[in-house]
Amino acid sequence: MSFTPAKWPRKLRSQEWYGGNSRDTIYHRGWLKNQGYPHDLFDGRPIIGILNTWSDLTPCNGHLRELAEKVKAGVWEAGGFPVEVPVFSASENTFRPSAMMFRNLAALAIEETIRGQPMDGAVLLVGCDKTTPSLMMAAASTDIPSIVVTGGPMLNGWFRGERVGSGTHLWKFSEAVKAGDMTQDEFLEAEASMSRSSGTCNTMGTASTMASMAEALGMALSGNAAIPAVDSRRRVMAQLSGRRIVQMVKDDLKPSDILTKQAFENAIRTNGAIGGSTNAVVHLLALAGRVGVDVTLDDWDRCGRDVKTIVNLMPSGKYLMEEFFYAGGLPVVLRRLGEAGQLHRDALTVSGGPIWDEVKDVTNWNEDVILPADRPLTDQGGIAVLRGNLAPNGAVLKPSAASPHLLTHRGRAVVFEDIDDYKARIIDDDLDIDETCVMVLKNCGPRGYPGMAEVGNMGLPPKVLKKGITDMVRISDARMSGTAYGTVVLHTSPEAAAGGPLAVVRDGDMIELDVPNRRLHVEISDQEMAARLAKWQPQPGLPESGYAWLHQQHVMGADTGADMDFLRGCRGNPVGKDSH
Repeated sequence: MSFTPAKWPRKLRSQEWYGGNSRDTIYHRGWLKNQGYPHDLFDGRPIIGILNTWSDLTPCNGHLRELAEKVKAGVWEAGGFPVEVPVFSASENTFRPSAMMFRNLAALAIEETIRGQPMDGAVLLVGCDKTTPSLMMAAASTDIPSIVVTGGPMLNGWFRGERVGSGTHLWKFSEAVKAGDMTQDEFLEAEASMSRSSGTCNTMGTASTMASMAEALGMALSGNAAIPAVDSRRRVMAQLSGRRIVQMVKDDLKPSDILTKQAFENAIRTNGAIGGSTNAVVHLLALAGRVGVDVTLDDWDRCGRDVKTIVNLMPSGKYLMEEFFYAGGLPVVLRRLGEAGQLHRDALTVSGGPIWDEVKDVTNWNEDVILPADRPLTDQGGIAVLRGNLAPNGAVLKPSAASPHLLTHRGRAVVFEDIDDYKARIIDDDLDIDETCVMVLKNCGPRGYPGMAEVGNMGLPPKVLKKGITDMVRISDARMSGTAYGTVVLHTSPEAAAGGPLAVVRDGDMIELDVPNRRLHVEISDQEMAARLAKWQPQPGLPESGYAWLHQQHVMGADTGADMDFLRGCRGNPVGKDSH
């Protein structure tokens, strides 16, 4: 495809750097020419930033340099000028104290990378779960034409004839070792089967959930979410996305045109249908805050309550992402939602057309993987938003991953003041706990951990596991991995470290969980609650400098997405003054 500058509809942003013959323009253009670019590449064609989250320490994204080459090929074919830009990459499996602590830092750094450099459009090359929201948040804050390309999930794991889901079986096997049902040597043997190809988690964990959210929001081409990382069609998707971003720049199709309230409602319902991760709640709330769309926890409950979970994938179901792709992937789910009247069919996507046009004719090739509506995995698959005197601002629970008999439960609280307290006491056979109790973990929220780590799915006490018990009610202000399962109440807000009611729960308090009625209540009087809160003191030892200090000072609650207060809202992409 040839490029004709005269047909371009307007002056591009990158021309402020490279257009004309002034001293400043020659300064910018001349330096870039040291890479061997011909002069006519600077004739007004769009410069596309390929924002690459590849890193050797982000193993889920370890193959993205190869994928970037396919994106480049697509950009060249469409008449654009691709430039690959390495950006901050927060890996869930390496970053301490928590990758979530650095989602906002990544979004801030990438926002300024976009704003401060000559990009007319951006390809968001992502994979491991925090990279997807952080890059979408940055794109929303700058509002230049942007398209998401995910790296794709790993192939199925297998161990002794059993499907092994990355993450999901880590928790399962770990509990089996503690229960005495699996040896440590067998656990080590199983390790080799958990991650046998490039890509993200092969379960419907947070990475696959966020890839699905990007597609449901309209920020990725149809079919992007489920293609395995090593499938040749993943590279085709990357090349097609490279072509598409050039046309998006020509059409000035921006995130603010796509990320509407309708788009977010589509994504929320999709999350329920796929049995998606609870982490999608904080990420979509944060993204909505960046683009300026009013999305709240109430929208999550309203939109998701009547959505059936129809994707039979771990951790809620049986299969893995590889089978989901072969069955037809997310387009089949979106078609089902559209047929049920649960999809805004006219929501715009990066394709330039409505989402319904992309999915209305797709076929489900395996009704045991993507279930028919009359035999769903769960009748109410959306995220349940709970409120009560223990969570005035809300808490969340994933019904499709919970035990039905525990969705209505009353039990005695066994309280852990922080994660170190939990680790020190949970293995003690003298701990006064049984399967009827409610495990409560404090000080693991956005401020408390810091960074809201994935520790909410606390492992059960060994003495309970040895009785054959596999689930208990657990409550915290933390997150849990999207690969995890159980009757786990998360994101309790306000968090304990901010003086929320969770901070003053005591051993022996009776706690009522009533998911059908969306209630989370500790059985003490209002007067007793007020008296306890009046005596509460924050934990000592908060950071005094550096990013950790900035994070602690400005991070908001989980109920609004745990973004930093000064980053909400779209700040645009002004060119600014040239200093040369």
